[in-house]
Amino acid sequence: MSTNRIQSGHQLSNEERNLLSVAYKNSVGTRRAAWRTISAIKDKEEHKGSKHLDLINWYRQKIELELNQLCEDVIHLLKKTLIPNATMAPDAKVFYMKMLGDYYRYLCEFNSSDKRKKVI
Repeated sequence: MSTNRIQSGHQLSNEERNLLSVAYKNSVGTRRAAWRTISAIKDKEEHKGSKHLDLINWYRQKIELELNQLCEDVIHLLKKTLIPNATMAPDAKVFYMKMLGDYYRYLCEFNSSDKRKKVI
């Protein structure tokens, strides 16, 4: 399945919707796990006064940028193409709306202050 098929306005089959969902979930899921791990390491190293905090913060920011980009990409795809084109299939619209909520929730997990308030 290509993005051309999605952007052309074709309705996705149930299998295609599931493939799209799994692809994004796998990409985001590994980064969410990495973010949680590096956050735990950061907390531990802050208490120790580690000299590696700059490197840990850099890596955490890198993960956050990747997560933000992936979430924003799927949110844009859902809001601009998939949800508006799901007029003939209520089950597809429900699927996409749930997916949209999931990716907003993922954004809230790692963003703080102003960005988090905007996402909420």
